[in-house]
Amino acid sequence: MIEISLQKKLNTADGNMMMQADFEVESGIIHTIYGASGTGKTSIFRMLAGLLTPDAGKIVVNGQTWYDAANKINRKPQQRNVGFMFQDYALFPNMSVRKNLEFALKNEQNRVIIDQLMDIIALNELQHRKPETLSGGQKQRVALARALVNKPDLVLLDEPLAALDKPMRQKLQKYVAEVQRELGFTMLLISHDVGEILKLSQGISVLENGQLSPPREPASFFTSSAVSGKFQFEAEVIHIKREGIVFILNLLVGNRLIKIVAQPDDVENLHVGDQVIVASKGFNPLIYKV
Repeated sequence: MIEISLQKKLNTADGNMMMQADFEVESGIIHTIYGASGTGKTSIFRMLAGLLTPDAGKIVVNGQTWYDAANKINRKPQQRNVGFMFQDYALFPNMSVRKNLEFALKNEQNRVIIDQLMDIIALNELQHRKPETLSGGQKQRVALARALVNKPDLVLLDEPLAALDKPMRQKLQKYVAEVQRELGFTMLLISHDVGEILKLSQGISVLENGQLSPPREPASFFTSSAVSGKFQFEAEVIHIKREGIVFILNLLVGNRLIKIVAQPDDVENLHVGDQVIVASKGFNPLIYKV
């Protein structure tokens, strides 16, 4: 269990703001911190990692107190078992992929974890190459493995896939989901990609006006109460075609292509590539752009 209660005065583009973040996250899941840019999401991550000191509050991770203002406890970053994955990779250019992982490993730790991560994230063929010879997606895979190599109690992913193109981002999402499922790490994710959040996260908290909302189920957050029914699924719009007074939508659901009939009002703001949620109301499909 991750228990967080943080207060911090932040200097934002709109002036000074007091941020309050109170939430609990079950161990072994992926949970998203969502909100507009500049609202303090990265500041929460920096406080969790020990890189920024809160004004008040408490951080307890799996029963261990990392920060407690009232009792003057503030573990240094190296004393917190946390993995941080950045957008800019931050790999050592003079070291091979394997050496980058070995350098991050604690001295007393079993090196078997490196081979495990290499297998799960498909790095075996890259292990002797240096970062300058890797693509952006390959560097992200190495950065992900390095963030996990110490078997952290908490993994922080700060928009790690934002700079990648869509096909590569979707491929990396699969690696993130697989490594989390196989090794059971607790992950906190910052992302603005709704499809990514729905694919990866079991919970979401929204940071708005300095206040972090209680955790919710992601699909319920991105759909209104009107979009409810006996079935509901997420899909990507592949093709939109008008046939008479209705439209035919080709939707990609996982690896399957389906077709549904939609009314003109449903497709007014839809474009190829959009993520949608399809639900039922009576016998009619409802299409909700996310």
